[in-house]
Amino acid sequence: MQIYINPSAESRKALLQRPAIDATALQEKVRLVLNDVKQEGDAALKKYTQLFDGVTQDTPEVSEAEITAAVNTLSDTLKAAIQTAIANITLFHNKQVAAPELVQTMPGVQCWRKSVGIEKVGLYIPGGTAPLFSTILMLGIPARIAGCKEIILCSPPGKNGLLHPAILYAAQQVGVTRIFKLGGVQAIAAMAYGTATVPQVYKIFGPGNQYVTCAKQLIQQEGVAIDMPAGPSEVCVLADETANAAYVAADLLSQAEHGTDSQVLLVSNREALVKEVLVQVESQLAQLPRKDIAEGALKNSTAIVVDTLDEAIELVNEYAAEHLIISCKDDEAIAERIVNAGSVFLGNYSPESAGDYASGTNHTLPTNGFAKAYSGVSVDSFVKKITYQKLTQEGIAQIGQAVIEMAEAEGLQAHANAVKVRLNA
Repeated sequence: MQIYINPSAESRKALLQRPAIDATALQEKVRLVLNDVKQEGDAALKKYTQLFDGVTQDTPEVSEAEITAAVNTLSDTLKAAIQTAIANITLFHNKQVAAPELVQTMPGVQCWRKSVGIEKVGLYIPGGTAPLFSTILMLGIPARIAGCKEIILCSPPGKNGLLHPAILYAAQQVGVTRIFKLGGVQAIAAMAYGTATVPQVYKIFGPGNQYVTCAKQLIQQEGVAIDMPAGPSEVCVLADETANAAYVAADLLSQAEHGTDSQVLLVSNREALVKEVLVQVESQLAQLPRKDIAEGALKNSTAIVVDTLDEAIELVNEYAAEHLIISCKDDEAIAERIVNAGSVFLGNYSPESAGDYASGTNHTLPTNGFAKAYSGVSVDSFVKKITYQKLTQEGIAQIGQAVIEMAEAEGLQAHANAVKVRLNA
């Protein structure tokens, strides 16, 4: 992890860049798999599961018997932890539901908007180096609250051909309707196009590696909605002299262990603190089972020291982190000045891990700078908002002449006539 002391304004933008990949070569590989699944369906799924996961399947769908057997192997303590997370996430997301409000824009003209759940959604849950069953809670709970009728889940099988028991338990608890042992680009393709076994969905959610992310972006171009553009996970810590170096180091490493393509960023106005944090990073890193992965991520990572907190806040807003931890004395005041971030964690006792698992907020967030324009997943992500209007005879009389004038000014006589025939009657 490199330290930069008061870098010039010109160099700061370069320091905030994420690791680059060869997008052209990546897209060619991903398109090949997408097209194969689109044309060959289940046969292609079977082929790629054997090729990429080393698993031969008769069917990718998880049976009720598999779910029951898996759930019985989980400890009561883990089940209780998952139930705590479910309760908090449900409570937070239930508050996002608003009843339709009727607005009378003028006498006889009523307008309102209603949220309607997307009928069929697909959830992609990474397996790979870690079975992210927590992501099921983050996606399945708002989908259920939104009223989605079909919730399809895909996750890559382990070498034993099965999904992790916690994935199946979490899916069962949040109301997932069908579960498939499918990973990678082939899983995204299956949900996007549909096969004889896997139903087609209208919107796909969930994080993944660069191949999954690329697949989601490509199928979006074909008309299948996705939650957001997202890449490798990342965290930025903004710290002043009141920060605890051991806590900051732990937060940086908790993100670095996600994958070698993850990135962590430390921004501070105190050089002494940054040096203390890096000593703690080395000490804690040595104890981690996923040390090699975290080391790979740290090679992509940076610590930047600037003179003032104002400069630090400016840097943080420019970076637009997926996760932003504010370990500063005036954390709440500073948070009011943050305009670009996926999720913000305030103070010395709010680790990113809390939001990742059980505080209640959603951990499916925009990465790679997309927090400048995108929000994290919420109940709103799983609904369409349909507008309605109802005009009475008085209403059309009140608004009619304005509509006629505007339609005729645009040269759309039939639009104007649709009002005139009513007024003349």
